[in-house]
Amino acid sequence: MKLVNTLLFFALTALTACSSGSSGGVIFEYVDPLQKIFPESTYFPPITAHADVVRGEHASFQFAVRSNEPISNLRISVSPPEKDGEELRDIKNGFVGFVRVGRTNPDPSRDIYKPLSGFFPDPIIYQENKDVELGTTQPIWVSIKIPKNASPGIYKGKVQISGESKGETFVKTKEVFIEVFKPIIDSTSLWVSNWFFLDRLHYLNNNVPVEKYSDLYWKLTRTMARTLSEYRQNVALISPLDHTQFTYENNEWTFDFRNFNKMVNLFVEEGVIGRLEGGHFGARLNGDWSGPFGLNVPVIGDGFTDKELLPLEDSRVQTFYSSFLPALMKNIRNNGWEDIYLQHIADEPIDDNVDSYIQISKFIKGLIPDVKIIEACHTHKLENMIDVWVPQMNFLKDGLEFYNDQQKKGSEAWYYTCLAPKGEYANRFIEQPLIKTRLLHWVNHKYDIPGYLHWGFNFWGSGSGISTANDPYDDTSGMIVSSGNVLPGGDCWIVYPGNKTIYPSIRLEAMRDGIVDYELLKMYREKFPDKAKELVGTTVYGFEHYDTNIGEFRRKRREILKNLSK
Repeated sequence: MKLVNTLLFFALTALTACSSGSSGGVIFEYVDPLQKIFPESTYFPPITAHADVVRGEHASFQFAVRSNEPISNLRISVSPPEKDGEELRDIKNGFVGFVRVGRTNPDPSRDIYKPLSGFFPDPIIYQENKDVELGTTQPIWVSIKIPKNASPGIYKGKVQISGESKGETFVKTKEVFIEVFKPIIDSTSLWVSNWFFLDRLHYLNNNVPVEKYSDLYWKLTRTMARTLSEYRQNVALISPLDHTQFTYENNEWTFDFRNFNKMVNLFVEEGVIGRLEGGHFGARLNGDWSGPFGLNVPVIGDGFTDKELLPLEDSRVQTFYSSFLPALMKNIRNNGWEDIYLQHIADEPIDDNVDSYIQISKFIKGLIPDVKIIEACHTHKLENMIDVWVPQMNFLKDGLEFYNDQQKKGSEAWYYTCLAPKGEYANRFIEQPLIKTRLLHWVNHKYDIPGYLHWGFNFWGSGSGISTANDPYDDTSGMIVSSGNVLPGGDCWIVYPGNKTIYPSIRLEAMRDGIVDYELLKMYREKFPDKAKELVGTTVYGFEHYDTNIGEFRRKRREILKNLSK
């Protein structure tokens, strides 16, 4: 029996080495980009590399490379997909990197991934070549932007890899097919805000500090804005308090908004805005979750770089905001931003401290009555106090009737995810199946929720009372020190830093494609309301119940594209 098993092992090894795409000991196979490839992944059923897209979106392809020997100098080359002499030439390709999740989700979904290696695919690193260790499967990612004026039809191209293994050079090629359908996606209507942090620009500068408002600061900020825009984020959180220069002389405040205006204009130029979120004025006094809110006031001194959190009743609060708010709104109007401007007061009010929030809201509305207030909120007791409600997804589920009623009355209701909700809810955690990140925006469509917010676009490193790994490529999880709450892997960031550049993640790619899906579903519902309702209803059954079968998802999406092309 031992001899039989040994012969069977060698036979299977030989069969693997000679299978399609694997001659010479190097396996090169296509894998659906919604399927995560782990370092230890070894089974890749042969499937055709095919993408169904509309004009104006991206076609994504993923390939697995694996060898029974180390690979050196692995390279990727893509010939532009072509149809009747028309080529798709806007191509990006990179190597998917692996990261750790040191603190696993304490309330995991049933379909959570638990790779034996402890490593998860996430960043897409744009580099010319890569060495691959023995026994490691290397995912490759190819993204092709489809022009809005591309001719519908099937485009055919090739993805080629080359490298050295066992002392010999190898070259392998796979054909790719892109079927471009008739519909066109231009700008997207789903409001999407991913809060970005410019105090972490040193991660893009080899950890060398970046002086605020230096040439390098503006250059790296533009890189941030460009990345947000490329991935269809169209709402920017920019703080008037952080980017205004204050002067206090002869008992009078004056304000220089030039840096604030320059910041907003930069994001407008890069196509992010959209809409503009004014950063929070206040926070919880003493850091107590149940405690009352106060407002930040600049500390009188050189440069006014510091701020002090004070209760609303403090005369310094009354004096400062009575001058600052009218001046801010005058500046907003002078720049033509009044119709797109939303203002935060303080994050996540709850029933225990809602009274202090209401007092502050009334104070602010009394000074600038036309301003629209947006807030992530854990309470329903803010009618007429805020204009854009942003409950956590589980609170949206529990209060859906209330939020629908608010929208009927003229307010907006978005939703947000962060370290919560966990369990079976869709989120953007690294440990979850990638399709759940994409389905976030199918949730938007199903429940007529026109916006989505997340707090962590690039919260790399430590700060603000939250302890996370200093190296974003090392451990992607974190802890809220004050409460001991786990920040699941991927909650703090969905992009990764490079030298003067930002690398996307496969989760960000899925999120962008979900934003496009939202637009296609709107078109589908307008043209085929009954079909749309059934299709969405059998994909998102509820907030905690989804069909995550990738093949079925692809079939449904192709059905949408075919029907919209009629």
